[in-house]
Amino acid sequence: MKVLDIPARPDLDRMRCQRGVRLRSAMADQGIDALLLLGNSNVSYATGASWPLADPGRAHIHRPVALIVAADDTPHLFTPFALDDAELGLDGDHRHGPVYLDLDEGVEAFVSVAAGLLPPGAVVAFDDMTGAMVRRRDLLGTEWPPRSAGDALGPARLIKTADELASLRHVLWINEQAIRDVQTQVAPGMRQSDLTALFLHRIFELGADANVLDPIWQVMPDRRAVMPWTVHGDIPCPLLTTERVLQKGDVLWVDTGIVHGGYHSDFGRTWTVGTEPTARQQAQYRRWQEINDAVLAVMHPGATGADLTRAAMQVCGGSRPWMPHFYIGHGLGLDSAEMPFVGTDLGNDFDAGIVLAPGMVIVIEPIVWDEGYSGYRSENVYVISEQGCSNLTDYPYDPYGD
Repeated sequence: MKVLDIPARPDLDRMRCQRGVRLRSAMADQGIDALLLLGNSNVSYATGASWPLADPGRAHIHRPVALIVAADDTPHLFTPFALDDAELGLDGDHRHGPVYLDLDEGVEAFVSVAAGLLPPGAVVAFDDMTGAMVRRRDLLGTEWPPRSAGDALGPARLIKTADELASLRHVLWINEQAIRDVQTQVAPGMRQSDLTALFLHRIFELGADANVLDPIWQVMPDRRAVMPWTVHGDIPCPLLTTERVLQKGDVLWVDTGIVHGGYHSDFGRTWTVGTEPTARQQAQYRRWQEINDAVLAVMHPGATGADLTRAAMQVCGGSRPWMPHFYIGHGLGLDSAEMPFVGTDLGNDFDAGIVLAPGMVIVIEPIVWDEGYSGYRSENVYVISEQGCSNLTDYPYDPYGD
Protein backbone atom coordinates (compact mmCIF):
# COMPACT_ATOMS: atom_id res chain seq x y z
CA MET A 1 0.00 0.00 0.00
CA LYS A 2 1.37 3.43 -0.99
CA VAL A 3 2.49 5.66 1.87
CA LEU A 4 0.85 9.07 1.61
CA ASP A 5 2.78 12.33 1.77
CA ILE A 6 1.59 13.41 5.21
CA PRO A 7 3.50 16.23 6.94
CA ALA A 8 5.30 15.38 10.18
CA ARG A 9 3.30 18.08 11.96
CA PRO A 10 0.06 19.73 10.94
CA ASP A 11 0.11 23.35 9.81
CA LEU A 12 -2.90 24.57 11.79
CA ASP A 13 -3.32 27.83 9.88
CA ARG A 14 -3.26 26.01 6.56
CA MET A 15 -5.60 23.33 7.85
CA ARG A 16 -8.12 25.91 9.06
CA CYS A 17 -7.93 27.78 5.75
CA GLN A 18 -8.35 24.65 3.62
CA ARG A 19 -11.26 23.43 5.70
CA GLY A 20 -12.93 26.81 5.25
CA VAL A 21 -12.49 26.68 1.49
CA ARG A 22 -13.91 23.14 1.36
CA LEU A 23 -16.87 24.10 3.51
CA ARG A 24 -17.79 27.21 1.52
CA SER A 25 -17.44 25.30 -1.73
CA ALA A 26 -19.86 22.69 -0.41
CA MET A 27 -22.25 25.44 0.70
CA ALA A 28 -22.19 26.94 -2.80
CA ASP A 29 -22.90 23.52 -4.31
CA GLN A 30 -25.95 23.18 -2.07
CA GLY A 31 -27.25 26.74 -2.47
CA ILE A 32 -26.72 27.51 1.23
CA ASP A 33 -25.91 31.09 2.25
CA ALA A 34 -25.11 30.44 5.92
CA LEU A 35 -24.69 27.69 8.49
CA LEU A 36 -25.67 27.88 12.14
CA LEU A 37 -23.67 25.21 13.97
CA LEU A 38 -24.17 23.95 17.51
CA GLY A 39 -22.45 20.55 17.40
CA ASN A 40 -19.03 20.53 19.04
CA SER A 41 -17.14 18.86 16.20
CA ASN A 42 -18.91 20.94 13.54
CA VAL A 43 -18.01 24.18 15.32
CA SER A 44 -14.41 22.98 15.60
CA TYR A 45 -14.29 22.09 11.91
CA ALA A 46 -15.68 25.45 10.79
CA THR A 47 -13.67 27.66 13.17
CA GLY A 48 -10.59 25.72 14.28
CA ALA A 49 -11.57 26.36 17.89
CA SER A 50 -11.25 23.83 20.68
CA TRP A 51 -12.25 24.23 24.30
CA PRO A 52 -12.45 22.31 27.59
CA LEU A 53 -14.72 19.32 27.17
CA ALA A 54 -17.90 19.29 29.19
CA ASP A 55 -20.78 17.41 27.64
CA PRO A 56 -19.38 15.50 24.63
CA GLY A 57 -22.52 16.07 22.60
CA ARG A 58 -24.68 19.11 21.96
CA ALA A 59 -26.91 19.18 25.03
CA HIS A 60 -25.00 21.78 26.99
CA ILE A 61 -26.15 25.33 27.52
CA HIS A 62 -22.60 26.75 27.49
CA ARG A 63 -21.70 25.31 24.10
CA PRO A 64 -19.84 27.47 21.56
CA VAL A 65 -21.88 28.31 18.46
CA ALA A 66 -20.62 29.14 14.96
CA LEU A 67 -22.27 31.16 12.22
CA ILE A 68 -20.69 30.62 8.80
CA VAL A 69 -21.63 33.09 6.09
CA ALA A 70 -20.75 31.94 2.58
CA ALA A 71 -19.77 35.44 1.44
CA ASP A 72 -17.38 35.91 4.39
CA ASP A 73 -14.09 34.01 4.59
CA THR A 74 -13.96 34.35 8.38
CA PRO A 75 -16.39 32.44 10.62
CA HIS A 76 -18.32 34.05 13.45
CA LEU A 77 -17.72 32.33 16.78
CA PHE A 78 -19.97 32.79 19.81
CA THR A 79 -18.31 31.33 22.90
CA PRO A 80 -18.08 31.69 26.67
CA PHE A 81 -14.50 30.41 26.65
CA ALA A 82 -11.32 32.46 26.55
CA LEU A 83 -9.72 31.46 23.24
CA ASP A 84 -6.75 32.84 21.32
CA ASP A 85 -8.42 34.96 18.62
CA ALA A 86 -5.15 35.60 16.80
CA GLU A 87 -4.46 31.86 16.62
CA LEU A 88 -7.94 31.33 15.18
CA GLY A 89 -7.62 34.21 12.73
CA LEU A 90 -10.58 36.04 14.30
CA ASP A 91 -10.98 39.77 14.72
CA GLY A 92 -13.26 41.75 16.98
CA ASP A 93 -16.12 41.68 14.47
CA HIS A 94 -16.14 37.88 14.33
CA ARG A 95 -15.52 37.01 17.98
CA HIS A 96 -18.70 37.24 20.03
CA GLY A 97 -19.74 36.49 23.56
CA PRO A 98 -21.84 33.46 24.45
CA VAL A 99 -25.34 32.86 23.19
CA TYR A 100 -27.80 30.61 24.98
CA LEU A 101 -29.93 29.01 22.31
CA ASP A 102 -31.61 26.69 24.80
CA LEU A 103 -33.49 29.72 26.15
CA ASP A 104 -36.14 31.81 24.42
CA GLU A 105 -34.31 34.95 25.49
CA GLY A 106 -31.09 33.55 24.08
CA VAL A 107 -32.69 32.96 20.70
CA GLU A 108 -34.04 36.50 20.68
CA ALA A 109 -30.60 37.92 21.54
CA PHE A 110 -28.88 35.85 18.88
CA VAL A 111 -31.36 36.83 16.17
CA SER A 112 -30.77 40.50 16.89
CA VAL A 113 -27.02 40.02 16.35
CA ALA A 114 -27.33 37.68 13.35
CA ALA A 115 -29.62 40.13 11.54
CA GLY A 116 -26.62 42.37 10.95
CA LEU A 117 -24.44 39.51 9.75
CA LEU A 118 -26.67 37.74 7.22
CA PRO A 119 -27.62 38.97 3.75
CA PRO A 120 -31.34 39.62 3.19
CA GLY A 121 -33.28 36.44 2.45
CA ALA A 122 -30.32 34.23 3.31
CA VAL A 123 -30.83 30.47 3.11
CA VAL A 124 -29.63 29.24 6.51
CA ALA A 125 -28.97 25.58 7.33
CA PHE A 126 -28.75 24.13 10.85
CA ASP A 127 -26.98 21.12 12.34
CA ASP A 128 -29.26 21.11 15.40
CA MET A 129 -32.31 22.84 16.79
CA THR A 130 -32.92 23.42 20.48
CA GLY A 131 -36.40 23.47 21.91
CA ALA A 132 -36.23 27.24 22.19
CA MET A 133 -35.20 27.52 18.54
CA VAL A 134 -38.19 25.44 17.51
CA ARG A 135 -40.51 27.53 19.66
CA ARG A 136 -39.14 30.78 18.24
CA ARG A 137 -38.69 29.63 14.66
CA ASP A 138 -40.75 32.64 13.61
CA LEU A 139 -37.80 34.80 14.70
CA LEU A 140 -35.27 32.63 12.89
CA GLY A 141 -37.09 33.34 9.64
CA THR A 142 -36.14 30.01 8.13
CA GLU A 143 -38.05 27.53 5.99
CA TRP A 144 -39.66 24.69 7.87
CA PRO A 145 -38.48 22.03 8.19
CA PRO A 146 -35.11 23.79 8.13
CA ARG A 147 -32.27 22.97 5.76
CA SER A 148 -29.70 20.55 7.16
CA ALA A 149 -26.14 21.78 7.60
CA GLY A 150 -25.09 18.20 6.93
CA ASP A 151 -25.72 18.81 3.23
CA ALA A 152 -22.56 20.95 3.23
CA LEU A 153 -20.66 19.61 6.25
CA GLY A 154 -20.96 15.99 5.15
CA PRO A 155 -19.07 16.36 1.85
CA ALA A 156 -16.57 18.80 3.38
CA ARG A 157 -15.65 16.67 6.40
CA LEU A 158 -15.61 13.37 4.54
CA ILE A 159 -12.28 14.04 2.77
CA LYS A 160 -9.35 14.93 5.03
CA THR A 161 -6.63 17.39 4.12
CA ALA A 162 -2.97 16.44 4.56
CA ASP A 163 -2.83 18.43 7.80
CA GLU A 164 -5.91 16.68 9.14
CA LEU A 165 -4.21 13.36 8.40
CA ALA A 166 -1.13 14.59 10.26
CA SER A 167 -3.34 15.45 13.24
CA LEU A 168 -4.91 12.01 13.13
CA ARG A 169 -1.57 10.28 12.89
CA HIS A 170 -0.28 12.19 15.92
CA VAL A 171 -3.25 11.38 18.15
CA LEU A 172 -3.00 7.74 17.08
CA TRP A 173 0.69 7.83 18.03
CA ILE A 174 -0.14 9.13 21.53
CA ASN A 175 -2.77 6.42 21.96
CA GLU A 176 -0.43 3.67 20.79
CA GLN A 177 2.51 4.82 22.92
CA ALA A 178 0.30 4.69 26.00
CA ILE A 179 -1.02 1.27 25.00
CA ARG A 180 2.54 -0.08 24.72
CA ASP A 181 3.15 0.83 28.34
CA VAL A 182 -0.13 -0.72 29.44
CA GLN A 183 0.41 -3.97 27.58
CA THR A 184 3.73 -4.57 29.34
CA GLN A 185 1.83 -4.56 32.64
CA VAL A 186 -0.95 -6.98 31.65
CA ALA A 187 -0.60 -10.00 33.95
CA PRO A 188 -2.67 -12.17 36.28
CA GLY A 189 -3.55 -10.21 39.42
CA MET A 190 -3.91 -6.84 37.68
CA ARG A 191 -7.32 -5.19 37.79
CA GLN A 192 -9.03 -3.72 34.75
CA SER A 193 -9.15 -0.39 36.59
CA ASP A 194 -5.36 -0.58 37.15
CA LEU A 195 -4.89 -0.72 33.37
CA THR A 196 -7.18 2.28 32.97
CA ALA A 197 -5.15 4.27 35.51
CA LEU A 198 -1.92 3.47 33.67
CA PHE A 199 -3.44 4.40 30.33
CA LEU A 200 -4.91 7.72 31.46
CA HIS A 201 -1.72 8.74 33.25
CA ARG A 202 0.35 8.06 30.14
CA ILE A 203 -1.87 9.74 27.53
CA PHE A 204 -1.84 13.01 29.45
CA GLU A 205 1.92 12.79 29.91
CA LEU A 206 2.15 12.53 26.12
CA GLY A 207 -0.07 15.58 25.54
CA ALA A 208 -3.59 14.28 25.06
CA ASP A 209 -6.34 16.85 25.59
CA ALA A 210 -9.00 14.41 26.75
CA ASN A 211 -10.02 10.80 27.04
CA VAL A 212 -13.32 10.19 25.25
CA LEU A 213 -13.89 6.46 25.65
CA ASP A 214 -13.82 4.68 28.98
CA PRO A 215 -10.87 2.35 28.22
CA ILE A 216 -12.14 -1.14 27.50
CA TRP A 217 -10.23 -4.21 28.73
CA GLN A 218 -13.15 -6.57 28.29
CA VAL A 219 -12.68 -10.15 29.44
CA MET A 220 -14.36 -12.35 26.82
CA PRO A 221 -15.90 -15.60 28.07
CA ASP A 222 -15.92 -18.66 25.83
CA ARG A 223 -19.68 -18.67 25.25
CA ARG A 224 -22.42 -16.11 24.71
CA ALA A 225 -24.62 -17.72 27.36
CA VAL A 226 -22.37 -16.60 30.22
CA MET A 227 -22.22 -12.99 29.02
CA PRO A 228 -24.68 -10.25 29.99
CA TRP A 229 -28.01 -10.38 28.18
CA THR A 230 -28.42 -8.24 25.07
CA VAL A 231 -31.52 -7.19 23.14
CA HIS A 232 -30.09 -8.58 19.90
CA GLY A 233 -28.96 -11.84 21.51
CA ASP A 234 -25.38 -11.47 20.41
CA ILE A 235 -22.07 -10.48 21.98
CA PRO A 236 -22.20 -7.53 24.42
CA CYS A 237 -19.36 -5.19 23.57
CA PRO A 238 -18.07 -2.96 24.92
CA LEU A 239 -18.71 -3.43 28.62
CA LEU A 240 -17.52 -0.93 31.20
CA THR A 241 -14.28 -1.43 33.06
CA THR A 242 -14.60 -2.76 36.62
CA GLU A 243 -12.38 -3.76 39.55
CA ARG A 244 -12.24 -7.29 38.13
CA VAL A 245 -8.90 -9.01 38.70
CA LEU A 246 -7.40 -10.53 35.57
CA GLN A 247 -6.81 -14.28 35.53
CA LYS A 248 -4.28 -16.34 33.61
CA GLY A 249 -5.74 -17.28 30.23
CA ASP A 250 -8.23 -14.38 30.07
CA VAL A 251 -8.89 -13.04 26.58
CA LEU A 252 -9.11 -9.23 26.53
CA TRP A 253 -10.82 -7.21 23.85
CA VAL A 254 -9.14 -3.81 24.07
CA ASP A 255 -10.70 -0.56 22.83
CA THR A 256 -9.58 3.02 23.57
CA GLY A 257 -10.07 6.51 22.17
CA ILE A 258 -8.56 9.89 23.04
CA VAL A 259 -8.44 13.47 21.66
CA HIS A 260 -5.57 15.74 20.73
CA GLY A 261 -6.07 19.03 18.87
CA GLY A 262 -9.73 18.15 18.32
CA TYR A 263 -8.94 14.91 16.47
CA HIS A 264 -9.86 11.47 17.79
CA SER A 265 -8.00 8.20 17.92
CA ASP A 266 -9.46 4.70 17.75
CA PHE A 267 -7.52 1.66 18.89
CA GLY A 268 -8.53 -1.99 19.16
CA ARG A 269 -6.62 -5.23 19.75
CA THR A 270 -7.03 -8.63 21.42
CA TRP A 271 -4.64 -9.75 24.15
CA THR A 272 -4.22 -12.90 26.24
CA VAL A 273 -3.30 -12.67 29.92
CA GLY A 274 -0.25 -14.50 31.23
CA THR A 275 -0.11 -17.05 28.42
CA GLU A 276 0.50 -17.40 24.71
CA PRO A 277 -2.54 -17.85 22.45
CA THR A 278 -3.57 -21.44 21.85
CA ALA A 279 -3.59 -22.99 18.38
CA ARG A 280 -7.35 -22.39 18.23
CA GLN A 281 -6.91 -18.75 19.19
CA GLN A 282 -4.19 -18.33 16.58
CA ALA A 283 -6.64 -19.73 14.03
CA GLN A 284 -9.15 -17.04 15.05
CA TYR A 285 -6.51 -14.40 14.47
CA ARG A 286 -5.65 -15.83 11.06
CA ARG A 287 -9.34 -15.75 10.10
CA TRP A 288 -9.50 -12.11 11.21
CA GLN A 289 -6.47 -11.35 9.05
CA GLU A 290 -8.11 -13.10 6.11
CA ILE A 291 -11.23 -10.95 6.48
CA ASN A 292 -9.21 -7.75 6.91
CA ASP A 293 -7.01 -8.55 3.91
CA ALA A 294 -10.07 -9.24 1.75
CA VAL A 295 -11.49 -5.83 2.64
CA LEU A 296 -8.17 -4.09 1.95
CA ALA A 297 -7.93 -5.77 -1.45
CA VAL A 298 -11.00 -3.85 -2.65
CA MET A 299 -10.47 -0.66 -0.62
CA HIS A 300 -9.42 1.83 -3.29
CA PRO A 301 -10.83 4.97 -4.95
CA GLY A 302 -14.08 4.25 -6.75
CA ALA A 303 -14.97 1.21 -4.65
CA THR A 304 -18.16 1.37 -2.60
CA GLY A 305 -19.03 0.48 0.95
CA ALA A 306 -20.99 -2.45 -0.49
CA ASP A 307 -17.76 -3.76 -2.04
CA LEU A 308 -16.18 -3.79 1.42
CA THR A 309 -19.03 -5.64 3.11
CA ARG A 310 -19.26 -8.13 0.23
CA ALA A 311 -15.54 -8.91 0.44
CA ALA A 312 -15.74 -9.49 4.20
CA MET A 313 -18.81 -11.71 3.94
CA GLN A 314 -17.33 -13.82 1.15
CA VAL A 315 -14.61 -14.96 3.54
CA CYS A 316 -17.29 -16.00 6.03
CA GLY A 317 -19.61 -17.87 3.70
CA GLY A 318 -22.10 -14.99 3.53
CA SER A 319 -22.19 -14.25 7.27
CA ARG A 320 -21.40 -10.80 8.61
CA PRO A 321 -18.14 -10.71 10.59
CA TRP A 322 -19.33 -7.87 12.79
CA MET A 323 -21.87 -7.44 15.57
CA PRO A 324 -25.57 -6.94 14.78
CA HIS A 325 -26.73 -3.33 14.62
CA PHE A 326 -23.11 -2.22 14.34
CA TYR A 327 -20.73 -1.88 11.38
CA ILE A 328 -17.52 -3.25 9.94
CA GLY A 329 -16.14 0.22 9.25
CA HIS A 330 -16.58 3.86 10.22
CA GLY A 331 -14.96 7.20 9.65
CA LEU A 332 -12.65 8.97 12.10
CA GLY A 333 -11.75 12.61 12.54
CA LEU A 334 -13.24 15.28 14.77
CA ASP A 335 -15.62 12.57 16.01
CA SER A 336 -14.59 9.11 17.15
CA ALA A 337 -17.14 7.60 14.77
CA GLU A 338 -18.36 9.60 11.80
CA MET A 339 -19.22 9.08 8.15
CA PRO A 340 -18.64 6.88 6.27
CA PHE A 341 -20.44 4.10 8.19
CA VAL A 342 -20.18 0.76 6.39
CA GLY A 343 -22.27 -2.32 7.15
CA THR A 344 -25.00 -0.66 9.24
CA ASP A 345 -28.68 -1.54 9.43
CA LEU A 346 -29.27 1.04 6.70
CA GLY A 347 -28.54 -1.80 4.29
CA ASN A 348 -26.73 -2.60 1.10
CA ASP A 349 -28.23 0.27 -0.91
CA PHE A 350 -26.83 2.75 1.60
CA ASP A 351 -23.42 1.05 1.49
CA ALA A 352 -23.49 1.09 -2.32
CA GLY A 353 -23.92 4.87 -2.20
CA ILE A 354 -20.66 5.32 -0.28
CA VAL A 355 -17.95 5.82 -2.91
CA LEU A 356 -14.38 5.81 -1.63
CA ALA A 357 -12.13 8.72 -2.56
CA PRO A 358 -8.56 9.77 -1.71
CA GLY A 359 -8.38 11.38 1.72
CA MET A 360 -11.27 9.40 3.17
CA VAL A 361 -10.45 7.76 6.53
CA ILE A 362 -12.03 4.45 7.53
CA VAL A 363 -11.56 2.31 10.64
CA ILE A 364 -11.96 -1.38 9.72
CA GLU A 365 -12.91 -3.64 12.65
CA PRO A 366 -14.00 -7.20 11.82
CA ILE A 367 -14.86 -9.62 14.63
CA VAL A 368 -14.27 -13.36 14.67
CA TRP A 369 -16.42 -15.18 17.20
CA ASP A 370 -15.79 -18.88 17.84
CA GLU A 371 -18.59 -20.13 20.11
CA GLY A 372 -17.09 -22.15 22.92
CA TYR A 373 -13.62 -20.67 22.38
CA SER A 374 -14.11 -16.90 22.65
CA GLY A 375 -12.93 -14.82 19.68
CA TYR A 376 -10.72 -12.13 18.21
CA ARG A 377 -11.13 -8.48 17.20
CA SER A 378 -8.78 -5.69 16.17
CA GLU A 379 -9.13 -2.26 14.59
CA ASN A 380 -6.93 -0.43 12.12
CA VAL A 381 -7.26 3.10 10.75
CA TYR A 382 -6.83 3.41 6.98
CA VAL A 383 -6.76 6.39 4.64
CA ILE A 384 -7.71 6.02 1.00
CA SER A 385 -4.85 7.01 -1.32
CA GLU A 386 -4.71 7.47 -5.07
CA GLN A 387 -3.61 3.86 -5.58
CA GLY A 388 -5.38 2.08 -2.72
CA CYS A 389 -5.10 2.70 1.00
CA SER A 390 -2.48 3.24 3.69
CA ASN A 391 -2.52 2.12 7.31
CA LEU A 392 -2.29 4.92 9.88
CA THR A 393 -2.22 2.40 12.75
CA ASP A 394 1.30 1.40 13.76
CA TYR A 395 0.85 -1.26 16.43
CA PRO A 396 1.65 -4.99 16.36
CA TYR A 397 -0.84 -7.81 16.94
CA ASP A 398 1.22 -9.23 19.79
CA PRO A 399 0.82 -11.81 21.28
CA TYR A 400 -0.88 -13.24 18.19
CA GLY A 401 1.54 -11.99 15.55
CA ASP A 402 3.71 -9.11 14.37
